[in-house]
Amino acid sequence: MLTTAVRFGPKSHGRLVTDEELERAEYCSGYDYEVIFGRLFVSPAPNPEHDVVEKHIYHQLARYRDEHPEIVGCVTDRARVFVPVIELTTAPEPDIAVYAEDLDEWREAEPFIVGEVLRRTDVNKDFFCNVVLYLRVPTIQEYWVFDIREEPRRPKLWVCRRVRDDWDIHEYPPDTIYETPLLPGLKLRVSPPPRPTTKRRRTKR
Repeated sequence: MLTTAVRFGPKSHGRLVTDEELERAEYCSGYDYEVIFGRLFVSPAPNPEHDVVEKHIYHQLARYRDEHPEIVGCVTDRARVFVPVIELTTAPEPDIAVYAEDLDEWREAEPFIVGEVLRRTDVNKDFFCNVVLYLRVPTIQEYWVFDIREEPRRPKLWVCRRVRDDWDIHEYPPDTIYETPLLPGLKLRVSPPPRPTTKRRRTKR
């Protein structure tokens, strides 16, 4: 006998969920869904300002992956990171994740860099909760936070670098070109290019 799939939406925020429900559920569009300590966390889908920064970072990392497949096997903006040694399922979904190998299954995947684009509504999640959770994933060596709260197209960059069992946290100003020994040769431009000064005219067909 087939069971009816659960439908998750904004009213499901905070609901206890099982792994089976997560796999079978239907999801209301326009929202992001994460499971933290067995509970569903629902937040509005990213706005255009968030998306511009996320895609700007993603495309630079994707180019690096293509040029250095011996270092990076996969870059994604749709990751699910399962945190080990926690009884209830905990799987934050970073905006950016970098892996040494190509992926087959999220539970077995081991990112070495993860990143979030920080909105005003996500301060507690990105600055506090995720700092603790990502430290519990031993393969993660750096956690990047692109802070768009003051200037959406000129984000600050916060980098948490693993030092044994803790983070060494550094702040970088807007327009930084960030370099990390984890990705030799990459010069990551943190700020997207400025908006064009003139709008393109639509041509009539």
